[in-house]
Parts: sequence; structure tokens; C-alpha cells
Amino acid sequence: MVLMRDGAGDGAGACADRAGDGGPDVGVTSLIGRDAELARVLASCRPDGDGPRELLVLGKAGAGKTALLEAAARRLRAEGALVLRAQGDEAESRYSFACLHQLLLPLLRDLDALPAHLREPLDIAFGMVAAERPPDPLPLRIAVLTLLTGAARRRPVVLVVDDVQHFDRDSADVLGFVTRRLADPGIAVLLAARGDVPPPQVTAETPVLALPPLPERAAAGLLDAQPRPPAGRARLELLRQAEGNPLAIIELSRAAAGSRRSAPSGNRLSRVQETFAARLRTLPEATRRAVLYAAAAEGGDLATVTRAAGHDPDLTVWRPAEDAGLVTVTGERVVFRHPLVRAAAYRIAPAHLRRQAHHDLAAALRDDADRSAWHRAAACVGDDESVAAELEAAAGRAAARGGWFAAARALERAAECTPGEAERARRYGRALSAADQVGDPVWVRDLHERLARLTGDPDVLGAAARGTAMALSLAGRQREAVELLTGVLDRRPPRDGRTVLSLTSVLGAVAFQSGLPEARRRLPEFLAKVRVEPGSPARFEDLSDDACALVELPVRASASSASDAALLLDPSRPSPLRKPLDGPDEVMRLLTLGSVAWHADESDLCVESFRTAFAGLRAGGAMGQGAPCLVPMAASLLDTGRWDEADALLAEIATLAAVHHLTYIAVDAAALRATLDALRGRPRPLDDRLWTAVPLAENRVTHAYLLRAASAQAEAADDLEGAYRHLRGLYADGEFLHPMLSPRSIVDLADLAVRTGRPEDAAPLVEAVRADAGERPTARMAMLLHHATALLDDSSDAEHHYRLATVNPAGQQWPLHRARARLHYARWLRRRRRPSEARPLLSAALDAFTRLGAVRPAEETSAELRATGLSAAASGRTRSGVGGGARGGGGVVSDAPAGDPLSALTAQQQQIVRLAAQGLANREIAERLMLSPRTVGSHLYQAYPKLGVSRRHQLREIVERG
Repeated sequence: MVLMRDGAGDGAGACADRAGDGGPDVGVTSLIGRDAELARVLASCRPDGDGPRELLVLGKAGAGKTALLEAAARRLRAEGALVLRAQGDEAESRYSFACLHQLLLPLLRDLDALPAHLREPLDIAFGMVAAERPPDPLPLRIAVLTLLTGAARRRPVVLVVDDVQHFDRDSADVLGFVTRRLADPGIAVLLAARGDVPPPQVTAETPVLALPPLPERAAAGLLDAQPRPPAGRARLELLRQAEGNPLAIIELSRAAAGSRRSAPSGNRLSRVQETFAARLRTLPEATRRAVLYAAAAEGGDLATVTRAAGHDPDLTVWRPAEDAGLVTVTGERVVFRHPLVRAAAYRIAPAHLRRQAHHDLAAALRDDADRSAWHRAAACVGDDESVAAELEAAAGRAAARGGWFAAARALERAAECTPGEAERARRYGRALSAADQVGDPVWVRDLHERLARLTGDPDVLGAAARGTAMALSLAGRQREAVELLTGVLDRRPPRDGRTVLSLTSVLGAVAFQSGLPEARRRLPEFLAKVRVEPGSPARFEDLSDDACALVELPVRASASSASDAALLLDPSRPSPLRKPLDGPDEVMRLLTLGSVAWHADESDLCVESFRTAFAGLRAGGAMGQGAPCLVPMAASLLDTGRWDEADALLAEIATLAAVHHLTYIAVDAAALRATLDALRGRPRPLDDRLWTAVPLAENRVTHAYLLRAASAQAEAADDLEGAYRHLRGLYADGEFLHPMLSPRSIVDLADLAVRTGRPEDAAPLVEAVRADAGERPTARMAMLLHHATALLDDSSDAEHHYRLATVNPAGQQWPLHRARARLHYARWLRRRRRPSEARPLLSAALDAFTRLGAVRPAEETSAELRATGLSAAASGRTRSGVGGGARGGGGVVSDAPAGDPLSALTAQQQQIVRLAAQGLANREIAERLMLSPRTVGSHLYQAYPKLGVSRRHQLREIVERG
């Protein structure tokens, strides 16, 4: 197989862009991040496709044009097409018909079938006969078109032309003629060219597909597919520098040589970079100097680079670099035409010139303390406390803006410049905490190794253990995380109470994800030992007194039952959760509130809290801080029927997990995606690699999500036995696989047990869940238990449980659960010859399933409606009976509480709800009642589940009904 090239250096880019996702055929059979583009290319080339039969693929060097053409050609050949290939070559562009000869070479044996007047110009053009003059252009063009049309009668023909910008003029003229006169649907033309605009060789009417940079997730996947990719900070730096260019990713990875600490700034040049370096070396000395300063400034603003390099502002020094296609100078900036040009310009310069460039740039940036500090650090050789102090100050400013990646980089470099070991250890500890906020486990573990070699201080090591344990957890290594945390807390607990609290908080998160009873059991013991002196200075953990009051609450929720966790949200009890804070503390409060609500079965409150917190974290680029909360947020979105929002969040989680190697989070997101697909009627088997990506015995949350996803997929594919078998794994050996997720699946298990003839197997499990829920189950667990009991009860007592599973107004926040309960209740009623009572229930269920997009349940409900004598189209006329209280033998089916709907609220909550129902915004309500807008929002979030609503616009109806 012949690989096509995109010109200088892009052959490697093609190979890189074809690197797979880590499977056995890496580098041969798959593209990463180009599925949509490949589909567009194939659609334009297939005989049955709609639209034009030609396409031009445009992109920068290394964008993957060649790889895309290669993949399309391989697919088209497999489908039976004749693929004719040609490669433009700058060296051959002076020879007439050189490229046309490449293209038609497989068809030369068909020349004899052409009439003599058409065969002769082709023979002359290809040098097969001696000729005194060039071939007549028109007969030559008609001959080519005739030759292609004849071949297309036997099978589809696709002309694949790479680097068309280097086609010789005569070949380009013939190709343009053929393209303009394409009438046979069996002929398609696929072109590729470098640049942002079509080259003159291509007709203006040809549709264009521009290749954008790879998305973050695909770029990370491509990097991971390389033989020795860098890790930690070097990995993140490489992805930032490559800017989504496949060629840059592969070549910078090669240059880094697989060293964990090799940032992509060393002197080693790859083969492709050497191509750019050769062009750089031909530039005049003054221009090379200017380009070096721009590279050291990573582009930078033009005025700063020019001032630092000591050049006149007339810009003539840049002209040779622009003429060589290496940079573009705009009115304000110097832009490198390819990421590898910048890397090569920096690396080919001698060390003393690079150091001088950074020194001069630091001087030119005296008014920009942060950038100046970085250039001073780059020019620093050995230790320099003044440089370290400047970088630490810059890190503080970055952290205040939420820029945790910049803060961690600055603190790590500050530590490297620090003379004394104790101070160096302190800065490494701060760098580790900042890197933990970024959410990159490899970087955190690398910093921990360096820190452990410097000090034995229990406070320093305790702060480091916190970030390292979270990094181990995010990588799926829960037992190691538990052993590290308990070892520190047992043997050498830090003196600083804030650090002890922070360690215990991480242990709570690890205990939840792992599901290990031994980790969960020890949480109350460690919480009891926490002693935080109010107002005491924080050495390593930036936890204010307000934050300290919050941190322990998710731990308590994780260590207790859902009903006990719900007490933490009780408005009659004092709680720091209801006190809005400022800055980072407010983000922590919202994350804490969402976590407690997740444990307490308050799904709407969970969603609203996390949603607001994540908005702040995204703005600051610190999503790593909320990484453990992302999956609960996505699961709550599914539970509360916000499936489109869940779709978008799962895509974001997958990207974050791919970039930062958050292993268990990646698997959890994939499992939730499979569950959502199954609910929407799109069953697709789970990737086998998900089951082995993390050790499931110590990642029970992940195991539970995978079992639930596999069950949902099997059920959607009509494999009820398989669905039951997977779900039964949540209750292996009579115990819960996970204390939270197993009970929440009890209705699904009971339903499948009945449908597969195993009700007696599920009955004791329902009782076990009932015992675990205790005497004060949450509203959600009460509904689920009544629903599951009704499914397993074949007597008339089942109706009592069905009614309790469908009438509780709190159930509105779980629309899928509520709709399924109504469907099952209606089915029970219909089979007892009570169709008129079943119809309102079925109508409401059908409406919910349709709004959600739950295809299969909607079809089942429509069938039940038809069985009652009512068509699905007519069902809308019955819904007024549902909302207003349709009575029958089954009682009232209503989403509203009886009596005064506001009676369950406090006096202040009633005031706020009434004003919100009038259309006032939170800020307007706050001004009237002399409260803060955050307090108003908090009261509304607490009021929604009590009123049985999930949206603000529903309050008007509730108030009017009261």
C-alpha cells in the first residue's frame, strides 16, 4: 500500500492521524477524531450519494488530509470501487501530464478500445509514441473522459488526488475539464490540498471540506496511541503546543522521547521538525533572531517581541520568514504557520541565545509581572530565590483567577529554582495541591515522588498524600489510595487540623467510589479526631473556617444512610450549606451541597448545585476540582429527565477524562452513555475493554454502572435473561455491591424478575433494601420500594403500593421512575378489567416517555392504551383527568400535594415562592426581603422538591391552586 503525503513532513502526520485508539490495529486501520469528515468524504464518492460527486479537502500541513484520503480509499476499495490515485509533486510539476499519467496508469491497457483519434492524443501525452507537436487539448480531454466513463460501466471509479496544488498545469487542466463534465454517477473526484483556500488548479465550483484541528479528546487519544507518549505536565504542555494538529502531536511526542519529565522544549529534533529547521537556517541572521524571540515568547505580541529583539518597528526584518511560509505578521502579533515551526525555531538556537532571548523578554515585560517572571525563570540556571519568589507570587495571582494549570506550572518551576530543601518542599507541596485542582493524576504522583525525597515533615507529607491519594483514586487504584490515607492518619497524622480534615475528606470520596466496607467503616473514627482551631493559619490546605465547616459534610453523608444524609439538608437544623459564601468557598459550598443532595436522594437540588458550581470551575479551567462530582451530576441528569443536558455533559466528561487520564471517570461516563442510548432505543454492546480498564473489585461504583448499562442494553435488545443476569450482580451473595447504587436499582430488578419468572428470587432483595432504608426512607426510596413491592405482589394489596408509588408529588423530579410506575399500575388495572381507570395513567406515562425520548417504554404504553380501547393519538384528551385528579377505583392520580401546597414550607420560603411565582428574579426578591440573591436561590432549591416541581415556571400554578 502506498502512503500519500501532504508535502514536506506531512507523511508522518498521515501515519499519526491514522493511529488508533489503543487496540491491536493501532496505526493501520483507524482514524481518530475524523469520523464526521470521513463520512462526508465517503458520501461524496459513493454512486448512491446525494449532492456533488466531487470534493476538495483543505487543511494545514499535518492536519491529516492524506490520512483521510487513505482511509476513504481503503474503504471504497473494500466496497468494490476502482480507486485511481495520483500524488502532486513539486519536483515533477514542470513536466507535462506527469500527474495525469500517475492517475490513469491502471487504465492504460484499455487504450486499445478507444477510437484511433482519441487514442493518439493519449499516446502522445504519455510519451508512448514519438510526436512532433503536443497533443490537441480537446481530443485529449474527451479521450480521458471517455476512458473513465468506460471503466465506470464495470464498477464505480474514484479519482483520489493528493497535493493537487503541485499538479502540473496540463494535468490540472484535463482534471478540471473532467470534473466540470461529470455526468456518470459512477465517477467521483476526491482532491486534497494544503492551505486555507483552494489552489488555482481546482475549479471554483468544487465543494470544500476544511479540516479543523482535532478536538481535545481526539488529540489526547492520538497522543496515547504513540509508542512512548510523555506524561503529567509534559503531556499537557505538548497538547497545548500542538494545537490539535496531528503531525505536531506525533512529532512532539517523538521529540519528548517518552521521558516522564521531558517537556516538549528540549533540543532533540524529529525528522519533520528538521525539515522546518532547514528552512529556518536559510534566513538572514537578523530574521532568525526575530523568529527565535517570537518562539521564546510563544508567539507573543509584536511590539514586545520587536522591542526585546532590538529591531526597528518597520517590520522588514520579518519579510524573509513570511516569504518562506514560516510566520505571519499581523498588526499586533507574530503567528507561526505551524506549531512545529515554533518548536524548531526554539530548539535549533544555541542555549546561550535562548537564555538571552528570555532575559531580554523579561526586561521588555517589566509591566507584566507574571510573564516577566516566567521569562526570568526560563533564563535561570541553577537556584535563584528571587525568581522562585516571583513565580510563587504569579502562581497566587493565577490561582485567584481560577487558573490552576498556570498556578501549578509556576509553583513547580518555583520549587526547581528554590535553594533550600525545606522551602523547596513547601513549594512542591503547593504545586501538588494546584495540580490536584487541575485533575491530572500522573502529574500529581510525579510531584509527590519529588516531595517525598525532600522532607519527613508530617504536615508536608500529609498535604502531599491528599493529592496523591486522589490521583490514585482517579486512576482507579482505590486500595492503594485507602492504604496511603489510613497509613498517614494512623501512623503519622499531620499536626495541622485542616490537613487532617482534608485527608479524611478524600478518604470519604475514595470510600464511596470503592464501595469497600473497610474504608467506609473508618470514616466516623477519623472525623472524630479532626480538630480545627478557628482562625488558625493554614500551612498547606487553603481551607478557610467556612470551608472547613463544609468539607466534613459529604464525608458524613457518605458514611451514613440516605435518610441520615437527608437530615443534613433539613431546613429546621442549622447548617453551613445554607450560608452563601464568596469566591472559591462558594464553589466548595455548591459542590458540597450537590454531593450531600446526591447521597440524600434530592436529585433536583443535586443538579442545580453542581450546575452552578461547574459553571464557575469551567470559567477558571479548574474542572479537576469537581472531577469526582461529574459522574453523580450526569447520573442525576438522567434520573431527572434532562437527557439532552446529560448528553452534553457526558461528552465533556469523556474529553476531560481522556486528556487527564481519569480512568474510572472515563469508564463511568461510557457506562452512563450506554445506559442513555439504551433508554433512547439505541442498543449498542458495551466495549469489552471497559470491564478491564479498572479493577472492578475496588471500584464498585464503576462496576455498578457497568452492570446497569449492560442490563439496559440487553433489555433494549429483547434479551431479558441477560438483562436480569447483569442486574442481579448488584446484589451478589445477598449483599449490596454498592450501598447507594444497588438499592436504587431495586425496581428494575423486580420488574425483570417478574418478566423472567423469578419473583421469588427478588422478594428477599426487596426486603433487604427496605431494611437498609430504615424507618425514615427518602421520598425516592419510599416510591421505589412501593413500586417494587407492587410488582412482586399478585394480590389485591398491590394496588395500595401502586397508589403510593404514583401519587407522591415528590416523584415528579424522577419522571422516568414515575412514568414506569404509572405504566405498571395501569397494566395491573387493565388486567383486572378496569380500563377506564388505567387510561389516565397510561396517557400521563406516554406523555412523559415521549418527552424524554424513551422509545421502547413509549411503544409499550401505546400498546397498552390501544388495549384499553383508546388510541395513543386520542390520549391527550384524557390528561386533564391526570393533572386535576382523575378518580376511579385507583383513587387520585396527581402531582400536587393535597390541601395548601405551600404548607410544607417555612414562612420565608413561602414568601420567596409567592414572589417567584409573580415572575420576580432572585435579585428582585432579595431586595424586597433584604436577603442575598444566593440565599433566595438556596431557599428555592429547597422548596422545589417539597412542592413537587422542578422548574420555576411551575410555581405560578402551585400558588394559584393554593
